[in-house]
Amino acid sequence: MMFMKVLYAFLVGGIICAIGQVLIDKTKLTPARILVLFVTTGAVLGALGIYEKIADFGGAGATIPLTGFGYTLTRGAFRDVDQYGLLGAFTGGVRAAAAGIAAAIFFGYLVSVASKSKAKR
Repeated sequence: MMFMKVLYAFLVGGIICAIGQVLIDKTKLTPARILVLFVTTGAVLGALGIYEKIADFGGAGATIPLTGFGYTLTRGAFRDVDQYGLLGAFTGGVRAAAAGIAAAIFFGYLVSVASKSKAKR
């Protein structure tokens, strides 16, 4: 059973990454626009209830990529709207994603301290 969960995560994450690679190779979209597209797609699919099914099937393969970040923001906003009203629409997404954002900042800082920077030519 555990092998199947890992396989599903690999497949879903791989498909998401493959879509990103095709967008990079076959379109003139910049990486920044692709990032925004993925986060927005995850948020829209999350709001429609579609991404929850993808996340249930793909586990970490669906929740770790950028589309999962958009889904997390939407899920948190909906949860906090139910609890706090309109204010929850603005605070819920940040509250839901706070641990991931903090971890990214912390580990990014550690890597920058441990790495030796080079001038770009």
